[in-house]
Amino acid sequence: MKKHLLATTLAVLAAGSAFAQASDTLAKIKSSGAVTLGVRESSGLGYTLGNGKYVGFHTEMGERILADIRKDLGLSKMEVKYQPITSQNRIPLIQNGTVDIECGSTTNNMARQKDVAFAVTTYVEEVRIAVNAKSGITGIKDLNGKTIVTTTGTTSVQTLRKNKRADGLTFKEVMGKDHADSFLLLETGRADAFIMDGSILAANISKSKNPADFKIVGEVLSVEPIACMLRKDDPAFKKAVDDSIKRQIADGSLAKLYDKWFMQPVPPANVKIGLPLSEATKEAWAHPNDKPLEAYEVK
Repeated sequence: MKKHLLATTLAVLAAGSAFAQASDTLAKIKSSGAVTLGVRESSGLGYTLGNGKYVGFHTEMGERILADIRKDLGLSKMEVKYQPITSQNRIPLIQNGTVDIECGSTTNNMARQKDVAFAVTTYVEEVRIAVNAKSGITGIKDLNGKTIVTTTGTTSVQTLRKNKRADGLTFKEVMGKDHADSFLLLETGRADAFIMDGSILAANISKSKNPADFKIVGEVLSVEPIACMLRKDDPAFKKAVDDSIKRQIADGSLAKLYDKWFMQPVPPANVKIGLPLSEATKEAWAHPNDKPLEAYEVK
């Protein structure tokens, strides 16, 4: 009986300790010698080459953040586990402790800030429209009566609906389960336009069978701050992440990393995405901040 009571007490203490660690990520990493990085499989900022290999601007930036944290914690080695996430499950996986930090293509907005925290902005995205080059679609006004695809769990079509130029438009909306699936709907003619972050559109076009068949057209629908996502109420971990990002900005390594992934040929097809650093991203780097999307819309 006493053994059972002792086991129960230990289980309760362990649960309490796990709960405490959930809000102290640095302690969790130090005690376990491991950290889990949330990565994307088909985003412009991070994608997979298959066989558990994840690459891209935000993926590699995340690895550098974790290398800095390993040094800060005085660990001689630290296992980095890669957890692929989707637009639908990314927030729950951060909240429940499965993922410690997600560096993908997540927009920092006020609604999400109720559930998670964000590091300083590292990429300012422009939501754009991708179409078949022969479609005749040149902007929002040409989308009337068309089928538009976006990815489940993203905000892109809401962004279009809010745009003044979209007043009076009617269109059919279809959803891809992830960005690759959404692009496939455009590629196979089941959708006339794919509305999504410009980097995601450019990356999917560059990886397609015939990149010249597609183009990004029309107006910028919105400007969105993209940042690594963390658990809420863990200021020490947020500071460690932010300090690493600020170092990467200050020493020029983040700019070199951007050039590597957007202005040079990238795997698997060795094709250049060709998306120069935007003025909005330069501004975010010059004045590091974790302002949400709504702060950008006020301008």
